[in-house]
Amino acid sequence: MNNITISERAADHIARYLDKRGKGIGLRLGIKTTGCSGLAYKMEYVDEPRTEDLLIEQHGVKLFVDPDSLQYINGTEVDFVREGLNEGFKFLNPNEKANCGCGESFTV
Repeated sequence: MNNITISERAADHIARYLDKRGKGIGLRLGIKTTGCSGLAYKMEYVDEPRTEDLLIEQHGVKLFVDPDSLQYINGTEVDFVREGLNEGFKFLNPNEKANCGCGESFTV
């Protein structure tokens, strides 16, 4: 069972960017191997879903999850935050054991 949630702020941001882009049905969330801690989040626009994608639909937006990534991100809340001059998605992942100093990668 997947237990990934999308905050209203994140959903609003996703909807605005899809509208501005003019196409797409949602975003895909997954992880990639990279950085000093080993894993990093990746998000990409989805125009056509993959048959293996897990679909999460909340607050009127669709988030497609790469099933191979689920073991690392199950339980994660996807949020969108503004901190000073920076803004971006923030992942509140209960599986993270540590993350790198720059905040770009994590380990489970």
